[in-house]
Amino acid sequence: MRAGYSLAELVVTLALAALMAGMATPTVFGARDAIRALGAADYLASLLDVARTEALRRHANVALRFEPEAAGFRYTMVADGNGDGVRTTQVLSGVDPAIRAGERLDEQFPGVTFGIADGVGPIDTGEPFDDRDPIRFGRSRMVSFSPTGTCTPGTLYIVGRGRRQLAVRVLGATGRVRVLEFHPALAEWQPR
Repeated sequence: MRAGYSLAELVVTLALAALMAGMATPTVFGARDAIRALGAADYLASLLDVARTEALRRHANVALRFEPEAAGFRYTMVADGNGDGVRTTQVLSGVDPAIRAGERLDEQFPGVTFGIADGVGPIDTGEPFDDRDPIRFGRSRMVSFSPTGTCTPGTLYIVGRGRRQLAVRVLGATGRVRVLEFHPALAEWQPR
């Protein structure tokens, strides 16, 4: 009596293994993309907390400034260099220096960008909402934290592959940062 497998059994086994691996691949990639989007939101929330802490530590305004580029936005942390708040003209002239190197979200989290997916509505009903503007801090592209912990209120909208929509929101009076996620089936935002 011989022990072993026939060529036919081996081919069938390999075909079934390949089929199972093919079926699992989209699930694995979908989970990876979801984790990246959630990681990006948490990263931005922590970066905003760092800016607030820096403002308290330095006893000076500290801002996270978002600069549009051809393929998205670059953000840089800058500090008030002359006591009159962080101003774009003073950032460009070097009076308000960068205290952290600029970076792009997609450099840290591939496939995640600042944006608003189709069908996503405002977080608060009645607020002005432009689905072409994913960075909202009044009329500016800068969130500035004061030495007392207050800040410019606003929202950063980020979207990952697979249309995973998240928002990082900063409350002005307290500087508190919250992460929200849009649930398409419910058509509403929910805290994470």
